[in-house]
Amino acid sequence: MEPFDNLQAPTQTPSMQIPPSELRATTRVDGVINQRLSTTTFAQLSGTLAGVPFVKVVVDREKNAVHFINHSRYEFHAHYIAEKILGMTAAEIDRDIDRYNETFYHAPDRRFFLGILAFHKKTEKGQERRFYTLETVEVDNMDAGMVEAFFAYVKEHLEPGVPLLWKPANHLQESIAVAIEPARLPRVYTHELFTSARFIALHPGRAIGRLRAFASEAEYRAKLPTLEWFDIIVMHRVPDDIPRVSGLINAHRTTPLSHTNVLAAGWQIPNAIQIGIFEQIAREGLNDQWVEYVVNTKDTSIQLQRTQRPADIEQRPAWTLLQIKLEEPEVANTPILELSELRMSDRYKYGTKAANLGEIHHVLKNGSERLLGFYRVRRPPRENLVPYLARFIGSNESSNLLRDATQFLRSNIIVPRGIAIPFAIQQEFLESSPRLQQAIGKLKMALELGAREADALCLVLQNMIRNTRMPDKVRNTIDAQIATHLSGVSSFVIRSSSNAEDLQGFSAAGIYESVSRVTTAENIFLGIKEVWASMLSPRSVRLRQQVGISLDDCYMGVIIQEQVTAQMGGVMVTTNPMDGDQDFRKVYINVSAKSVENIVEGSELPMQYLFNTVEGGGRTLSIGDSREDLSDENKAQLQKLAFIGRLLQSHFSPDYLFNSPVDIEWIINEQGIALLQLRPYVR
Repeated sequence: MEPFDNLQAPTQTPSMQIPPSELRATTRVDGVINQRLSTTTFAQLSGTLAGVPFVKVVVDREKNAVHFINHSRYEFHAHYIAEKILGMTAAEIDRDIDRYNETFYHAPDRRFFLGILAFHKKTEKGQERRFYTLETVEVDNMDAGMVEAFFAYVKEHLEPGVPLLWKPANHLQESIAVAIEPARLPRVYTHELFTSARFIALHPGRAIGRLRAFASEAEYRAKLPTLEWFDIIVMHRVPDDIPRVSGLINAHRTTPLSHTNVLAAGWQIPNAIQIGIFEQIAREGLNDQWVEYVVNTKDTSIQLQRTQRPADIEQRPAWTLLQIKLEEPEVANTPILELSELRMSDRYKYGTKAANLGEIHHVLKNGSERLLGFYRVRRPPRENLVPYLARFIGSNESSNLLRDATQFLRSNIIVPRGIAIPFAIQQEFLESSPRLQQAIGKLKMALELGAREADALCLVLQNMIRNTRMPDKVRNTIDAQIATHLSGVSSFVIRSSSNAEDLQGFSAAGIYESVSRVTTAENIFLGIKEVWASMLSPRSVRLRQQVGISLDDCYMGVIIQEQVTAQMGGVMVTTNPMDGDQDFRKVYINVSAKSVENIVEGSELPMQYLFNTVEGGGRTLSIGDSREDLSDENKAQLQKLAFIGRLLQSHFSPDYLFNSPVDIEWIINEQGIALLQLRPYVR
């Protein structure tokens, strides 16, 4: 909902009540007080968020008054309370926001209840169902008595006929709701609303293109050679190997963190979930037609309108003019190193993934002055976020906060041990075979000429890499380092680590290979060659070529890492990808009881959570394909992970605003939280 920094405190006389009949005639109405709220009046007072209309509610227990606030007049509860109840200015209450928030959300004798009343329409089995939901903000620690009292206050002031349901705002409130009879407290959970939503904006935007709807992957594969950059693709689940297009529409639910959806965000193209889209396309005859496609987070569905084919469509798209330049790599005389010996600045020798894992090792060993960066920045109306971090990690002295933050990381996370094979080893392998060098030369020429044979040459070259014998010197060097640093490991994962990924304007999510659960030496070397070969897949070559990344400049490092067992795993981004600009506190976490790979490949609908990294607290958005939510113990681990992500976001920030989110793959086992990968997150 709204940022609740601006929810504040009370003490005085209510504003004059305005008859509902006069609401339409004036925009100066501040709200209505102690009157039954009709659906008409609700519509005149409401704002809209994610396509759902809502009205802010304040219950003044001292005056026994319920206030429904005009959103166009007061964006925040606090400013209404300040001016209409406390006789203060908004600026005055903002200056002491932390103290007021403490009295609102944690005081057992609080005077005010603050919440959001939302109006929903759901169609089930052809029948329209209308109902209100009432919720607080995530950090509100209302007890059971307060929950029931707040619900009763509001219900008493709604016209009968439209049911009111309590919507728990956090995991504490979910446990309270379970303990109360549904007859006393009818409720609906966030994950129930989320999973029944017919529209979710994954990435807002606008595109004009040709609509291509594929009812099956087989149909998509058959038409893949005909896809153009201006196409807008509609599928039940868009596959990972989608070429660069102008828009995506998913007919089934998915996660924003699948490789496909991360790529769409990086490409800055409109992308949404729209249940029933195939029926709409058939009804309106839109397949293979030119359309304008709009995704807006405030709408209740995508906008899809037939339009004319643009006259300039044959011109190169604007993004092809973006020529991405890579750091000059180092490809000679670079040793294989343990991950713990790398720093972030080593990316030009070992690749971004390896360098970032090495940097986390360094932070755990040595700390970092940057860790507190996010919390040291003033984020209006908050003057100081540092005390929130200190409270969560249990730091009592501000002078020791950096030390305690470092210890918090050390106590909770590990990076599985591994070695990093540099670009120099790949280069030595490629140069060992004249046949490989000749094939690479042919591919470069085909790319320069724009020849159609380029894809076929890529496939030939990949097979040559897989089948070319690794020189004894290269093989023995790698074997010695594995024996020295990874003795006793029974199962390995072999990860890609390129210099041509995680770049500004080019994420490369999912286009390079990793190989899991490798148990023999022979398969380790086969896996290394598979990772090297992925640098030359037709798709990876094509996507890089489109943004001006030359094959001459691309190199692949390899990470050989201990495969650690997982009780659960997932992906976290240190923002809310569906509403990232609205609230700086939230991080979004996907969880799988099976594997991280299932999430990023889109083959499993994960459990989805939002956690607050200021005041703490979280909520379940979806339980995905699982039958039940996680335990309270697991949720507490995810809350720690959320704060860990925020600290690492600070350290890895490219600037001193400390706002750039990171994407972290993780697992949890008996040893704690293991971090498998960290990269920038493009939104």
